[in-house]
Amino acid sequence: QVQLVESGGGLVQAGGSLRLSCAASGLTVSNFAMGWFRQAPGKEREFVGAVRRSGTTLYGEPVKGRFSISRDVARNTVHLQMNSLQPDDTADYYCAAAPLSYYAIASFYADAGQYHYWGQGTQVTVSS
Repeated sequence: QVQLVESGGGLVQAGGSLRLSCAASGLTVSNFAMGWFRQAPGKEREFVGAVRRSGTTLYGEPVKGRFSISRDVARNTVHLQMNSLQPDDTADYYCAAAPLSYYAIASFYADAGQYHYWGQGTQVTVSS
């Protein structure tokens, strides 16, 4: 049984930082593309970023240069480091796993439909 469990959300002031974690069980994070998505109230789900099976990362435009994703293979965990947070970053953040090949094109990683497994989400609130 696959489980993805996010943690680390909370309330932070604008300009602050948070680090989210996604602990995986039932799958090996290095065998999957691991993505982060977010959804704010009344808005569509948005791609935040992903770490490919190769270990390289890619990010959505709104978070480039501020967010970074890392993978801890030993702990089977993926992290999302969020810096310079702004009120527009307020959302529920979800971790997800996709069985993408090494040769998958970038647009596949941003497609939520490619992800077979999802966590329950963790809430991030950024106050101004």
